[in-house]
Amino acid sequence: MATPSQIKYLDPVVVSRLKNIEIKARLIVEGFITGLHKSPYHGFSVEFAEHRPYNAGEPLRNIDWKVFGKTDKLYSKRFEEETNLRCHVVMDISDSMRYPDKGMTKLEYGAYLAAALQYLMVTQKDAAGMTLFDDEVRFSAPPKAKMSWLFPLFRKLEEVCSSKEIFTHKTSTPKVLHELCSRFPRRGLVVLITDLFDDPGNLKPYFEALQHLRHEKHELLIFHLLDRETEQNFNLPPNQPVILKDLETGEEIKVLPGQIKDAYLKKITEHKDAFRKKCREFQIDFIETDIRQPYDKALTAYLIKRRMMTK
Repeated sequence: MATPSQIKYLDPVVVSRLKNIEIKARLIVEGFITGLHKSPYHGFSVEFAEHRPYNAGEPLRNIDWKVFGKTDKLYSKRFEEETNLRCHVVMDISDSMRYPDKGMTKLEYGAYLAAALQYLMVTQKDAAGMTLFDDEVRFSAPPKAKMSWLFPLFRKLEEVCSSKEIFTHKTSTPKVLHELCSRFPRRGLVVLITDLFDDPGNLKPYFEALQHLRHEKHELLIFHLLDRETEQNFNLPPNQPVILKDLETGEEIKVLPGQIKDAYLKKITEHKDAFRKKCREFQIDFIETDIRQPYDKALTAYLIKRRMMTK
């Protein structure tokens, strides 16, 4: 059974207090693995599963010589499927990801999630790479299945989270995704971490870019980051004026939340429903991720996707 000291590292607030992203990633993954009823390594990686009688002609390296020494019988170690996936973590680092201005931002949550996913990928014998973008690709590293490869990627995530630099005023996700089709020549798993704030009034370019990736035989897993309390439920004092600011353009508008709540909720529901519908059509996994909630749902989604791809 999982211990509270291990499970607590799935809590974003607890994780945010840790020193660096490498430690955060490791403890998130360890807490996640501890919290599972069954080990994720059985059925998801090349970890040892069980013994079976040795058949003449099989590679001798599979023989368990310790068992032979005890039983005088030859047994082979049976391993789960050894398919090594190429996984690309693609994260939006545009200005809108710096919301909210109090507590953990989407950018920080996304960075910790990206680091934990990559840590889990390499632990699962997958090759992990990373791309960071706003209106263009700002950083890109190809997938490798070495733990040492992750350390410079973690440092880059730390740099992005701590930087006060404003990268761009707008996101251009469709343009970037089209570009990644040429950067990712081999079929793989693309994990997109974003808040979906491009042009909500025109989703066609977004869908065309996703379809392009699917046409190139890439599998897609999208984590839609949001602060459910304010962005989805719009739980603001109805009669207290607030200033809403577009983080990517700087435009501000003063409103009474009670006057616009119904219209806002209708628009955001339509936006998400349209996105979900297209993801189903293109066979893309879409995971809505509240930045106030633990990381286990996201890590489980990756394991499920990996299992589907290796069957």
